[in-house]
Amino acid sequence: MPRLRIHWLACVLVFAPMLAHALGQASDAKIEVRMHLVFPHAPAKHRTPPAVVWLTPLHDTPSVPFPPHDRYALVQKNRMFMPHLLIVPVGSTVLFPNEDPFFHNVFSLFDGKRFDLGLYEAGSTKGVAFSREGISYIFCNIHPEMSAVILALRTPLYAIADANGAFQVRDVPAGDYELHVWVEGASQPDLDSLTREVHITQATGELGELKIAALPQQPATHLNKFGQPYDEDSKPTY
Repeated sequence: MPRLRIHWLACVLVFAPMLAHALGQASDAKIEVRMHLVFPHAPAKHRTPPAVVWLTPLHDTPSVPFPPHDRYALVQKNRMFMPHLLIVPVGSTVLFPNEDPFFHNVFSLFDGKRFDLGLYEAGSTKGVAFSREGISYIFCNIHPEMSAVILALRTPLYAIADANGAFQVRDVPAGDYELHVWVEGASQPDLDSLTREVHITQATGELGELKIAALPQQPATHLNKFGQPYDEDSKPTY
């Protein structure tokens, strides 16, 4: 065997594992996906409402598990739900502790999870399992000013908009995804128009602007759990 060929084979044997390792590292690289929510007809000082984007894997793109989390809770305190927006993996149980010195009655009759926890006193806690993907709007049947939103997702590849409407979804594996957008107060047709398939690579981490033509509406006055307006004349003693 000619000496030149022997040297070539030696180089292949030495560098092939290094090349395979480098290619493997490149394929496993995690990408930061960025996009920006804009409202073309908004006034200059328009405040970005609560908004979330998430990426659902498509085709052969592997799914990513949610990181372990011990406890999800939506606390009732000072006649508020805290936090206002909570994102949980599908199958999670969310606790609703009552930290006010009076009664609450938590319910949701919309889209995602339908439930009614009934009347329960200060210092007690009840829980709800969110068994399917969806958006749940949470209210109190006693205090109409209380509201919150729970998003149950199957993917941890999500981001909440910052004050300027910017999203950053970190540690995204390269592949094909369906992009979903939720903006509080935005119409469903506007949100549906933003749903699309995206191919994510190191060169396509910047997805540009997500435009919503109509300004999101302030949360409309909601009905109580019986489908009736809240009684404005009777002030609760709790």
